[in-house]
Formats: sequence, C-alpha cells, structure tokens
Amino acid sequence: MTQTLATFAAQAHDVLATQNNPAGREIVAGLLRDALNNRAFVESLFDDASPERKVVYEDKDLGFCILAHRYTDAKDSGPHDHGPSWAIYGQADGETVMTNWAVKQAPSGDAPGKVSPLDSYSLTPGVAHVYNEGEVHSPSRAGPTRLVRIEGVNLANVARGKYEVV
Repeated sequence: MTQTLATFAAQAHDVLATQNNPAGREIVAGLLRDALNNRAFVESLFDDASPERKVVYEDKDLGFCILAHRYTDAKDSGPHDHGPSWAIYGQADGETVMTNWAVKQAPSGDAPGKVSPLDSYSLTPGVAHVYNEGEVHSPSRAGPTRLVRIEGVNLANVARGKYEVV
C-alpha cells in the first residue's frame, strides 16, 4: 500500500483512539519510522518554500497534529517541554542532536524552571523518538534539516513553562 499523509494520519488516529498513552505513542513512532523510509511520503510534505513549522494535518476528533518542519540553516532551541501534551519527533533529513534534561525545579509563575543535562543523542533520517508529558529536551541542528513531528495537541495554542540551565 502506498503511504500518504491521509493513510498515515488514519493509522495514527486508529492507534491513538484506543491507546493515547506512552505505549500507543511508541506504536505511532514505529509507524512514523516506516513512513520516514518512504521518500515519496517525505517529499509530499515538503517543498522549497516550506516554512519552519507547517501543520499538515490536524485530527478533528482527537486533536493531534502532524507537522512538517524545515530548517534551512543551523538552529538551536532551548530546553522545553510540551506543557500538558506530548510529541514525537521523526527525522526526515539531516541530523538533530537532542539533549534530555533533568528538572531540578519546576517553573512557577514567571520564574523559569531549572534543568541540568542528562544525555544527548542524534536523531538521523528514519529515527523517531517519543517525548511524553513533562519530558524536557532541546534540539540542536548544525545545518539544514527536515523532520516530521506529531503533537498531542496543536502546541501553537499551548502555554509552556520556560527553563534555564543550572
């Protein structure tokens, strides 16, 4: 069967409708790994004008989103979580070095939380990784990259805490 955004989204929906938990998200990450190895699927999500963040699918029943991220240059992001939600990062092209962080102090009001590094690893093409609620991480890209990310909800509308490194 040819993998399309519609077939992938339907598969993810079917899993998350019955298992919207860490185990179900790992199943969806496996589906994403398979999809990332299908170049026609990957290319269908991007073009030369793709922005850094483009929502390509939003599930009307469950609220999860599939995004295509295209970075044309190096880019670092600070430590962050996904608020009350989760995300799956799937590397399509290039490399992202991801650092996981231990929360030493949670954010409170306007005061940022405090984190220290736990470990770092590379996301390379075909790799997909789940970040469950509360897991703090930070991506670093040394050059152009493309990734497919699934968010439990559209994070553009979610307030998230800020963190600083200690």
